[in-house]
Amino acid sequence: MSRTPFTRRDTLALLGAGIIAAPHAARALTIPTYIGPTYLEPRELAGELPAVAERLPLEPRVMDLPALGRNAGRHGGTIRMLIGGQRDIRYMPINGYSRLVGFDLGLNLVADILKSWEVQEGRIFTLRLRRGHRWSDGHPFTAEDFRYCWQDVTLRDDLGGMPPEMQLDGQGPEFEMLDELTLRYSWHAPLPDFLPGLAAPSPLRIFMPAHYMKGFHADYTPADTLARLVVEQRVDDWQGLHQKMSRVTRPENPDLPTLEPWRPRTLPPAQQFVFERNAFFHRVDQDGLQLPYIDRVVMNVSSYDLIPAKVATGESDLQPAGVEFSDYTLVKEAEHRFPIRVHLWTRTQGARVALYPNLTCADPVWRALYRDVRVRRALSLAIDRTEINKALFFGLARESANMIMPESVLFRQEYARAWTQFDPEQANALLDQAGLSAPRRDGFRRLPDGQVAGILAETAGESTVETDVLELVADHFRRVGIALWVRVSQRDLFRSRTMAGLTSMAVWMGLDNAVPTPEMPPYELAPTNEDQYHWSQWGVYYASKGKQGKAPELPEARELVDLVGRWRLSQSHDEKLSIWHRMLAIHADQVFTIGTVNGAKQPVVRAAKLQNLPETGLIGYQPTSVLGIYMPDTFWLDEG
Repeated sequence: MSRTPFTRRDTLALLGAGIIAAPHAARALTIPTYIGPTYLEPRELAGELPAVAERLPLEPRVMDLPALGRNAGRHGGTIRMLIGGQRDIRYMPINGYSRLVGFDLGLNLVADILKSWEVQEGRIFTLRLRRGHRWSDGHPFTAEDFRYCWQDVTLRDDLGGMPPEMQLDGQGPEFEMLDELTLRYSWHAPLPDFLPGLAAPSPLRIFMPAHYMKGFHADYTPADTLARLVVEQRVDDWQGLHQKMSRVTRPENPDLPTLEPWRPRTLPPAQQFVFERNAFFHRVDQDGLQLPYIDRVVMNVSSYDLIPAKVATGESDLQPAGVEFSDYTLVKEAEHRFPIRVHLWTRTQGARVALYPNLTCADPVWRALYRDVRVRRALSLAIDRTEINKALFFGLARESANMIMPESVLFRQEYARAWTQFDPEQANALLDQAGLSAPRRDGFRRLPDGQVAGILAETAGESTVETDVLELVADHFRRVGIALWVRVSQRDLFRSRTMAGLTSMAVWMGLDNAVPTPEMPPYELAPTNEDQYHWSQWGVYYASKGKQGKAPELPEARELVDLVGRWRLSQSHDEKLSIWHRMLAIHADQVFTIGTVNGAKQPVVRAAKLQNLPETGLIGYQPTSVLGIYMPDTFWLDEG
């Protein structure tokens, strides 16, 4: 390993660490020597890279692994992962989880890329960068990268415009560059979801590598150069070129500088994608070793159907996705034949499988029925969740509504249990009251228009768990005179049909984040987005500021929207807590979505030599960013 002697630069870093820290500053530990990986020594010797002390910020983020209950690691090695398609390379920046601010294991916000931040009046956010921090190509990371993103991208409608998350009453913030390392965003009123938005799996984007992106912007690059690049990249115009070359949610551009622990080295299309360590990554361990420990991550494209079998034969060193609970026996038994280890983590969704009655569907009959709370409650009461849990989850999941879990500080048992007891008799009574006829000789009720009371449930076809659950639910619904048919499609078609109102009932996972804190935005609980399958048209209306979709007609839905607005203006923890509980109580009572079980187990498979992956954990998109909050940059290979 290359060792850099104690330098004046290190001395300045230590002196800086002795200054009184600003609010929310990252913890500083004394590191006398920084140690770089041998993987980069050839580039150092060739003069392509400076020494490790010059690659790190003056005050890098120090990860005290023993304090986190983990072992100090060693540099080196490659880990393999399996993905079901090229688009799944999107998991790299999610798992890498390099953010301005991020959630720690206690789901508290901490400074990561930022050195510190300050908030005044809940509306003025001052962000301070780490001196000496560099992009993966070695160019300084400064406030100019924020200015460019704000003035040259965000304020231009032809480049996407201002995200709704940055708008308050239709207005964006005032942006200021205070110096080359300090910037400020000021709104006219509190905006409590700004910092959580920066910590999200797909974070609010407020900075870009300006030095690189100016090469694809009409204000900085000659028109003839842009015209040539437009042809080369097969896009329609320079705006499309800029968007393609700046894409970070799916890292397909190896030339785009990054602050993530690993940078992409493969240009698609490909069957294998290689990610190489970022030589300028800003974290070190408590002994001064620059992170990540792992040199390379290789993602091999397979088919979703083959991933479990390949994992069971040792073809993956780290597999948090692509293996279902139904595959647990297969991969667990493989521990005796191959050097792998299988752990069971807890999924963070509000339901492993949830039914989404479409309250804004195009079918006027079912739209009216779904808006009757008696029908929604009846469908929930008709489901035998105990049978689902025992038959498909070995009884290890929790029978629950689509609701937050006990791991959340907001959890209340009455929310989880509301309208979830198996009670066909009460379900039948509610359906009678809602105007559905008594079951005929064929065992099914009739709709007000005389048609069989049958629901067509549509899925994206990406999980056999959904179809297995629906097979049981179909039997349950039959007992109360409701037919259930299943249509399996493909995700893009499924999404487009649902958002267009063509789907009567969608089937998907429940709440993305079932372990929230009061400081996390409650958008999932209100019609705020077109991706919400149970009221997409109401969500479009909110997201478009009334330009598209329809305003919510149900009083309870309107109240949820009002509560979101109150949360966005709130400044105190107690007020946020009160708003969250009111929204959860409405959801529990109104059964807008129908859950089955939550707390389901997710197999996470690792190579036996891979260290620092916890035995248990929470796993999901929100808020853990899959493995992100467990910091895969601290995983390492014990080659013995």
